[in-house]
Amino acid sequence: MDSGKVRLNKFLAESGVCSRREADRLIEAGKVVVNGHVASVGEGVGPGDRVEYEGRVLKGMDRTVVLAFYKPKGVTTSEKDEHADRLVSDYIDYPVRVTYAGRLDKDSEGLILLTNDGSLIDHMMRGSNRHEKEYVVTVDKELTEEICEKLRKGIYLPELKVKTRPCKVVIRDKNTMSVTLTQGLNRQIRRMCDQVGLKVKKLKRVRVMSITLGKLGPGEYRELTEAEINSLRKGIHV
Repeated sequence: MDSGKVRLNKFLAESGVCSRREADRLIEAGKVVVNGHVASVGEGVGPGDRVEYEGRVLKGMDRTVVLAFYKPKGVTTSEKDEHADRLVSDYIDYPVRVTYAGRLDKDSEGLILLTNDGSLIDHMMRGSNRHEKEYVVTVDKELTEEICEKLRKGIYLPELKVKTRPCKVVIRDKNTMSVTLTQGLNRQIRRMCDQVGLKVKKLKRVRVMSITLGKLGPGEYRELTEAEINSLRKGIHV
């Protein structure tokens, strides 16, 4: 590839359109145009090239933006879902297009990170990187050390045919515990609790890696500082 050029999928990711993997699918589908021609996978672009997606000219990424958002219960983590009452995008009024880096199910609440940096999204979404996510979980029965030890060691989830990784579990009061995971299986904590006879009544994510929910209220968001973004990058080796 010529000096000064980057792969088109990287350019799309850095423009905040989507992840690199999704970018390749968009390119294959003929939805990306470079200098007037339909782009091909593996193509490189550089300064002066005109890249268009859905009729919009992309400018690349001027600077990395990361938002910390408190997703309220009942809000769907999606940009488009015709069946959802409320979407994360309904709450984000920000001049730069951002995409979520990690989901929370509709019945859960708490911290979601959104960014225009596709590379950051890719690395944060990889379960193999074992990034910590901390949750405060309220259940319907009194917690015991015996139950918590089962959760800590990992639980086999028959619906997913997988055993969860060991995790940190700390009892906060008789019905509340903090759970720190290093993976993000679908409805993982709820499924784990089901297997030990517990029903989750409330689930709130309070931390993703080095970023905490802090004083944000439901539906509120804030922009991360440069130091916080650098801390995230250091944690995922980007």
